Amino acid sequence: MHILLTNDDGINAEGLNILCRQLKQSCQVTVCAPETEQSAISHAITLNKPLRVKEVHRDRGFFGYTVDGTPADCVKLAVRSLIRSKLDFIISGINHGPNLGSDIMYSGTVSAACEGAILGIPSIAVSLATYKKHNFNFAVKFVWQLVNQLNSVRNLRRLLLNVNIPALPEQKIRGVKITRQGRSFYEENFIKRIDPRGRIYYWLGGKVKWLRKETGSDIKAVENNFISITPLQFDFTAHKEIRRLRKLKF
Repeated sequence: MHILLTNDDGINAEGLNILCRQLKQSCQVTVCAPETEQSAISHAITLNKPLRVKEVHRDRGFFGYTVDGTPADCVKLAVRSLIRSKLDFIISGINHGPNLGSDIMYSGTVSAACEGAILGIPSIAVSLATYKKHNFNFAVKFVWQLVNQLNSVRNLRRLLLNVNIPALPEQKIRGVKITRQGRSFYEENFIKRIDPRGRIYYWLGGKVKWLRKETGSDIKAVENNFISITPLQFDFTAHKEIRRLRKLKF
C-alpha cells in the first residue's frame, strides 16, 4: 500500500510526524506538506508565483517534500510531478483542532483531501478535536485501522472522508458514528489596531457558534465522545432549488 501524507499544519506538525512513523512500519509513505502552517486556507492554489520544493532529511534519511504553497498545491504537485508509482490513499492530517460543521469550507486539511478525491484517489481528512496539547497515539491507531478496512473495499476512486476524533483516552471513546455535516458559524469581530508606523490594520477574532447539533451530525457525535466519519462530495449544487429556479422567467 502506498499512501501520500499531507496536512495544513506544516511539515513539522506533530500529528503528521507521528502518523508518518506509524504508517511507515506497514506501508510505503510519501510525505508532501506545506513549508509553513496553512490553516483556514481552504482550497486555494498558487498561480501567481512558482512553487519551490525542498527535500527534507531526518535521522540520516529522506523524510519527504516540503512546498512553499498550500495544501491543495502539495497534493497536485505530489500526484502530478513528484510521485511516479500508484497511490492507494491520500491522508491529510492529523490536524490539531476539529474540522466540524462549516469548518469544512475553510479547512486546508479537508481541501487537501478533496483535491485528492478530485484526482481520483481515495482521500481522508483526519482531525483531533482539540486545540490543546494532546497525545496523538489513539488517533494514529484509529487511522491505521480505518485505512486497513477501506483497503479491502472496491470502487473507492472518489471516496472523500472527513474524520474527527475526540481528544480523549481510548477507553473513553464510545465508538464510531457515520455522520452528516452539521452547521456552524463564527461570531466574528475585527479588532482595529495601529502599527508602529501609524497605519491602521485589522485582526480577525471570534468564536464558533453551533447552529445545528442534532442527532446524526458530526458536531453532535464528537460532543458525545464518538469518532465522526462524514463522507463528503465536491458537488455544491443545491439540487432542491433547481425546480424552483426553472420557474423564473428571464
